[in-house]
Amino acid sequence: MSLTGISANRLELLQIAEAVAREKSIDKEIVIEAIEEAIQKGARARYGAEHDIRVHIDPKTGETIVKRVVTVIADDAVFEPVDEETPAAEPMGVIRLADAKRDDKDAVVGKTYEEILPPFEFGRVQTQMARQVVTGKVREAERERQYEEFKDRVGEIVNGVVKRVEYGNVVVDLGRGEGIMRRDQSIPRENFNISDRIRCYIYDVRRETKGPQILLSRAHGGFMAKLFAQEVPEVYDGVIEIRAVARDPGSRAKMAVISNDSSIDPVGACVGMRGSRVQAVVAELQGEKIDIIQWSPDEATFIVNGLAPAEVSKVVMDEEDERVEVVVPDEQLSLAIGRRGQNVRLASQLTGWQIDIMTESQESERRQREFAERTALFQESLDVDEVIAQLLVTEGFATVEDVAYVDASEIASIEGFDEDTGEEIQARARDWLDREAAEYDAKRRELGVEDGLLEIEGVTLPMAVALGAGDVKTVEDLAGLVPDDLRGWFEAKGGERVREPGVLESFNLDPQDAELLIMRARVAMGWVEPEPEPEPEPEAELEAGGDSEIDDSQVFAVAEMEGEARDA
Repeated sequence: MSLTGISANRLELLQIAEAVAREKSIDKEIVIEAIEEAIQKGARARYGAEHDIRVHIDPKTGETIVKRVVTVIADDAVFEPVDEETPAAEPMGVIRLADAKRDDKDAVVGKTYEEILPPFEFGRVQTQMARQVVTGKVREAERERQYEEFKDRVGEIVNGVVKRVEYGNVVVDLGRGEGIMRRDQSIPRENFNISDRIRCYIYDVRRETKGPQILLSRAHGGFMAKLFAQEVPEVYDGVIEIRAVARDPGSRAKMAVISNDSSIDPVGACVGMRGSRVQAVVAELQGEKIDIIQWSPDEATFIVNGLAPAEVSKVVMDEEDERVEVVVPDEQLSLAIGRRGQNVRLASQLTGWQIDIMTESQESERRQREFAERTALFQESLDVDEVIAQLLVTEGFATVEDVAYVDASEIASIEGFDEDTGEEIQARARDWLDREAAEYDAKRRELGVEDGLLEIEGVTLPMAVALGAGDVKTVEDLAGLVPDDLRGWFEAKGGERVREPGVLESFNLDPQDAELLIMRARVAMGWVEPEPEPEPEPEAELEAGGDSEIDDSQVFAVAEMEGEARDA
């Protein structure tokens, strides 16, 4: 557009504004405001930057009014400097009260005077400046319009045309906006050329300095879910819900579905007659194989379903670490893990649990080894023969502490035992624990670990010895650590990921427990304020969980499985 002067044809000015607004899909008022600002800057350049010049264009008639405004200020008015380098200066369009009274005896602070300025022609420099102002304002309005239009469309599939391809990133013309599909969001081995039509999923819209960034994807799990919504009416209507999606783009995917109508099979509805519905999605995803499974509120059942087509013999869950040990028949191991671990990796993404796979023979060997280790422990610590030690292990006792502090009736109720036998075994267990504690305490003192460290709740004598061996000998030393110092961490060395052991590595602390130990030490040092104690839960809520279906041996297996199970 061109601005040759404010005396130009009024209707022509409005026509220009309407044409620009229509072309850029923005309000005409925004274009008129931009023209007003352009004329205002041109007038300041002509009459002087110290003047407060205001411009108004009537949106109906196109009449342009340019006026100079002068405001009366107090004689002693002081103005703050703009910054350290720019000294204080009077704002434009002001006059001191004493000066104003020379021409107007009724002048008071705050009174304004307006003077209509005559029309003037824009020079070359002023025209260029005006064009830049209008162009900048229109571009800014266009960006804001794009952001407002697309920000609520996150999660939608859009159709577009490939505008250009830059280093694997595809720029897509969406009609009223422009989106970008980065290299990692495209399906591998999928190539696009300029002018190709493309379907993408909007996964994010960001407001940035250079304009809104509309981020597109064909590798996002939501893209596959939306494709099924287009192909399966039951999904679109909400009768069937897609609860979770895990994808290895271009290769394989798993999708968990559930039906809100018991008469409709969610898996069958998504597959369609002779696979017609799922094949339509597979074709769009470049042949990606899709496993559709039944979602279940029961975590164990959901994990078993997620590992399909492999068969699962047993599932042992550790809810604190969100890890699960899955036992499969020996011949099913490769199927459960999948090529390059793909099947178990997708199942883990789908369910949100870290899955460890082991065979039935591996589990049997581990059980036998654990049984032998516990038997040997009880023989040594309780000074009993192998038969009695095996009986204790069979009854579910895993440690000497279990034997020492359990209710005496539980030991006496073991077949072949009586009350005297139970009391004698418990006495031996406590004596052994006392001797062990004395040995640990002596080691602790030898290492120079202060008594105050044992006063921190959760720090046991074995922990104190381990802390001393790691040069953590005072409460202040413990308070200065971070959880990784206790648990261990991974570090990149020579291009490999190497495990660095923590001070309490052997105690298998979870992140919360490690953090709690350190926080208690910091509270003891007075570095932080103690947090208020949580209110106890009502008894009804505590009892609501019921008995666990996992026996003691399974719980022990979960606690020890990290070093033994095969990590997929």
